[in-house]
Amino acid sequence: MAAKIVLVGCGNMGYAMLAGWLSSGKLAANEAIVVEPTDTLRERAATLGVTALPDAGAIPADAAPRLVVFAVKPQVILNVVPAYARFKASATYVSVAAGTPISAFEGALGADAGIIRCMPNTPAAIGKGMMVVVANDNVGADTSDFVRDLLSASGEVAAIGDEGLMDAVTAVSGSGPAYVFHFIECLTAAGEKAGLPVETAKLLAMQTVYGAAALAAESREEPGTLRQQVTSPNGTTAAALSVLMGDDRLKMLMTEAVEAARARSVELGK
Repeated sequence: MAAKIVLVGCGNMGYAMLAGWLSSGKLAANEAIVVEPTDTLRERAATLGVTALPDAGAIPADAAPRLVVFAVKPQVILNVVPAYARFKASATYVSVAAGTPISAFEGALGADAGIIRCMPNTPAAIGKGMMVVVANDNVGADTSDFVRDLLSASGEVAAIGDEGLMDAVTAVSGSGPAYVFHFIECLTAAGEKAGLPVETAKLLAMQTVYGAAALAAESREEPGTLRQQVTSPNGTTAAALSVLMGDDRLKMLMTEAVEAARARSVELGK
């Protein structure tokens, strides 16, 4: 069978990744096999034109995928992995399960298995994600490039060489969307307190964060330079920034928050 990819698990993240691969043209429907035990999720995947199966045993004996991608919950992933060891001769294994180290996959599949660990974040569901990958020494450059190109359908992709940095990645981009969502909540509440109707305050907060992030991403200027361009001496923005930046208040708060998330990621990985 000519499938390039076996996708194990097609919940919200798995489905979003699959849809992105297909819609971007990076993968054809006949090049993918989905394994999903839940009937409704399997049927949803099948609507995309892929082969959708209930378990690993249903995969044809002649299948020789290039990648096996695990998009299942961390609590069950090591129970799922051994059923796919038979593809080791052809496949590299890619995991998007948070907190599961490469060594755990090597223990289940053998030290000679090619393993890539990926940390995505929730904006990947709309193609605006941040994916960070780290690979073991069994993964060749061609496969690494193939995986990075495939993942780029879901957003930006960065590679790190030290798996130990995944705890910091988790703290910045993995958990980061929640920080931004809370900032939007707080800016909305502040707008309400300043007298704005709730829906107006919400729209202003959300669109301002969205527009500022888009400008920062598309501009050639550093974020600090963009901040300075908005800030007139002794103006309204300067007054607000004196609160946020005075004594490095916001920087210290964010540093403390990221360190708390990083430390918890370390604990969960033990």
